[in-house]
Amino acid sequence: MPRSTSSADSLANASKSQSKYSDHGGALGAGGVTEDKEISPQDMLDKSGESGLIKPPEGGFKSVHIGLAWNNIIVEKSGGLMGLLKKATNQGIDLDLGCFYELADGTRGILQPFGELFGSLDDKPYIALSGDERTGDAEGDDEFFTVNGSKWSEIKRILVYTYIYEGSTDWSQIQPEVTIDLCDGRKALQIKPSLKTSKMTVCALATLKNVKDALQIVTHGEYFTSQAAMDRAFGFGLKWEDGAKN
Repeated sequence: MPRSTSSADSLANASKSQSKYSDHGGALGAGGVTEDKEISPQDMLDKSGESGLIKPPEGGFKSVHIGLAWNNIIVEKSGGLMGLLKKATNQGIDLDLGCFYELADGTRGILQPFGELFGSLDDKPYIALSGDERTGDAEGDDEFFTVNGSKWSEIKRILVYTYIYEGSTDWSQIQPEVTIDLCDGRKALQIKPSLKTSKMTVCALATLKNVKDALQIVTHGEYFTSQAAMDRAFGFGLKWEDGAKN
């Protein structure tokens, strides 16, 4: 009798569908899994590879707000009244926001709740994470980054990602949404990745690049089995250790 398929088998099978090498700046790691989706309105980016260039206003960028919100409630039909009643169930999902960063001087690192790596606005890397929201029940953004706009010239690139620390891996139910707000009166940009993949726990959302002091945003919606695999694909070259969230 064949043994049951384990989660390790699922991850192995998922990895087989990845390309041999990524196309992110010549990195040697395997690319992640992406899923196509129809192009959305101009203020919504959800197709992998979409990009836009934002020139700094006079005086430069003031602040960049990168927020993550997700759905922690499943609403499903239940019995009674011909099945029209609905039942809301808390999923107990702990979704975290993280980023890899590279500064103009070559400094590279990571910010995320895991390891309590929250960063700093006034000192390197000039990026700060709000904290660790474990429920997804908060109003507005559940977690967010703030980038010190006055230090944008010292930042080369920021890869924004989200990962499931605990709970269901059904991304179609979680429905993460990232908002990028330049805090200067312009309409905020929203990013919603395609949400079919359920075997992988890490999703690369977007890269913010410094292009001659302008801000280029490139969307990814690319899924990986781990932060380390994502790192290899994007070529940050960080060191990784196992551990547990406090």
